[in-house]
Amino acid sequence: MLFMVVEKFRNQDGKAVYRKLQQGRGLPDGLKFVASYVSADLSRCFQLMEADDVTLFQRWIADWQELVEFEVVPVTEGKTTRAALEPLL
Repeated sequence: MLFMVVEKFRNQDGKAVYRKLQQGRGLPDGLKFVASYVSADLSRCFQLMEADDVTLFQRWIADWQELVEFEVVPVTEGKTTRAALEPLL
């Protein structure tokens, strides 16, 4: 499954997050990073990630929660949603 992870940097401290990233993302096996986008003001990051087990996010978040507040949202591509809704349109 795909997930959009919205990270809000605590105290808008993007530098602290990137300092920790120098040690690696710390992702557990099975949690795959796809892409990320950072807001211009360095207050948030939007990551697309993939996993089959939601508890992998819990393990990863526990390691970052002192620097980041997380929102994890299951998502699908628009074309997949359109195909699912096609019979109802």
